[in-house]
Amino acid sequence: MTRFRTTTKRIGRALAAPPRALRERWRGWSRWRRALLALGLAVAVPVAALGSVFVAIRLHYTGEPPAEARTRGRDAVWLGHAWVDGRKTEADVEALARQLAGTGVRDLYVHTGPLEHDGSLPASVHPKARWFTETAHRVLPGVRLQGWLGDEVKPEKDALDLDDAPTRDRITASAGQVLDQGFDGVHFDMEPIHPGTAGWLALLDQVHPVTAARGAKLSVAAPQIDPAPGLHTAGILLTDHGKWWDQAYFRETARRVDQIAVMTYDTSMPTEPLFGGYVALQTELALEATPSDVDLLMGLPFFWDDKWGHWGDAETVPAAVRGVRLGLGRQDPKRAAFGVALYVDFASTPENWAAYRSGWVDVSP
Repeated sequence: MTRFRTTTKRIGRALAAPPRALRERWRGWSRWRRALLALGLAVAVPVAALGSVFVAIRLHYTGEPPAEARTRGRDAVWLGHAWVDGRKTEADVEALARQLAGTGVRDLYVHTGPLEHDGSLPASVHPKARWFTETAHRVLPGVRLQGWLGDEVKPEKDALDLDDAPTRDRITASAGQVLDQGFDGVHFDMEPIHPGTAGWLALLDQVHPVTAARGAKLSVAAPQIDPAPGLHTAGILLTDHGKWWDQAYFRETARRVDQIAVMTYDTSMPTEPLFGGYVALQTELALEATPSDVDLLMGLPFFWDDKWGHWGDAETVPAAVRGVRLGLGRQDPKRAAFGVALYVDFASTPENWAAYRSGWVDVSP
C-alpha cells in the first residue's frame, strides 16, 4: 500500500496546519482577497504535481480484489423521513423486506429528526416512529433500526453549537427519545464538523454511555479523510468549508462509537477509475484509523447527481464497490467489522441494487 500513497503524502507535507494566529488573520481577510490568493496558488502549482495526485489515486484502482473482500452481513441503508411521518404503510415495509432479502443489510438508519438548532427533538416531526419500529421489528426480524438524527453545525452554519454544553444535553435527551420510540440505536449525521471540534467528541462521550446502558448502538456518519495530509486545513482556509477530516480526528471519533459510516461520495472525481481509486484510498485510510471492534462502513452513492462536486457518470455503484473491495483487500481482507452503507433509499434505482448485489453480495468466496 505504501507505494500507492507516496506521491499524495509528499504533496500533503506542504499543507501542514498553520499557527492559530495565521488562521485568525486569514479569516479576517475579505472573501475576494482569499479568492485571489487561492487563484495565485492554483496557478503556482505545477501541472505535473496535480497530475501526480491523480495518477496516485488512479493507481489505487488497479489490480483485482480478493474473493474474500465481500459482504460480512454488516451493511446498512439510509432511509428517508417518509418511514416515520405517516407516508409509508405496512405494504411498504413488506416491500422493503423483499428488497433486503438475501443482501448483507443489517442496519437501517431511519431519518427521525431533524434536530432543532438547540438540540431538541419535537415529537411532532416523527409521529409514526413507534408504528414503524413495531412493524419493522415484526416484518424484518434481525434487522437493527437506528434513529437518524442530524442538523447543520457551527461555525459554518448558524445552527447547532456542539461546543455549548446545554445544547449537548438536549441532543443527549433527544437520543433517549429515539430509543423510547423502539429504535435499536442512534445514528448522528451532523455536518459540517471541522476536525478538532472538541464539542463533537464531548457529545459522543456523553451519549455513548446512554445508548450502551440500554443495549443500543451509537453510530455516526463521517466525512472523508484527507487524501493528502493537511488538505483539510487548506480547504477550510480557502473555502471556509470543512470537507475532510484528518486521520487522527477520524480515529478519535471512531473509538467513541460502535459504528462509523464514511460518506464516500460527492468526491469531485471526474471519471469512474478516479472515483473508484479515491474510494479505495478512503477505504484504506479509514481501516487504518478504525479500531478493530468498531464497525466501519463505506458509503455507496445510491443516487444520481451531475454537478461539479458529484459527476453522475463517474460516481457509480460498480466503481464504488470495486474501490471498496480493492481497499479492503490491500489493507485488511479478513476484517470482520466491515461493510458498506447505501445512500439513500428514496433515490435508489434497481440498477443500484443490482450492482450492489453482484459486486458485493454475490461474489464467489
